[in-house]
Amino acid sequence: MSNLADRQNISLRLKDLSPQDGARWGLMTVHQMVCHLDDSYKVALGEKNASQATGFLQRTLLKWLALQTPIQWGKGFRTRPEIEQGKGGSVPIDFRQDLASLLSTLSRFCDSLPTPCKPHPIFGEMTAHNWMRWGYLHADHHLRQFGR
Repeated sequence: MSNLADRQNISLRLKDLSPQDGARWGLMTVHQMVCHLDDSYKVALGEKNASQATGFLQRTLLKWLALQTPIQWGKGFRTRPEIEQGKGGSVPIDFRQDLASLLSTLSRFCDSLPTPCKPHPIFGEMTAHNWMRWGYLHADHHLRQFGR
């Protein structure tokens, strides 16, 4: 997300979402996924809290595999309850309104990460570069989940 082409790629793919898009895997609806991504970016911005679930392997090996290798993220990896749909995640209300909120949050994420950066709930300490890489890969993962 640190370069304009990646940011535009994700934004355009998000704008192409439709409430009728069906999941290729997982339990979330497309609307729930929009709220989940919005919540996730808000964690990075310090606007939403998520409990830490990190240990040595998550902060080292898993973080390196997720952020530094070309391997696509696996399916079924559990998120933190505060951003999980059906638990503590934001409840979907209106698809277009929630999508607009996500696009606004994404813009703030790309333009104004807090300094110093907030820790990731699973990967631990993150640089701005790490957060930008995560921001792209996380959105890409969920967009692929819905065929986008």
